[in-house]
Amino acid sequence: MATRRTTSNKRERERSKQAKATAKRERRHDKSPEDEESGPEFDENSATTEELIERIAAMHEQYDAGRLTFEAFDEEKSELMALLTARLSE
Repeated sequence: MATRRTTSNKRERERSKQAKATAKRERRHDKSPEDEESGPEFDENSATTEELIERIAAMHEQYDAGRLTFEAFDEEKSELMALLTARLSE
């Protein structure tokens, strides 16, 4: 039989997610203007399903062009895929 996780583990995971999201927002905010893409700022929370798919496609293009590191690509893609999965399951 599998053991059940306690609620404190769940709280710790949620805190970790929040800290990661905060650090990501700060990194984006601290980017210099020459590093930013010329398009408008992308808001993951209010984006439609189509916009999330378009953002993932744009990230693939940036990664293929060498403007995005694998680590940044993988991290953001994972987050966008999680959002997309949550939207599609609604």
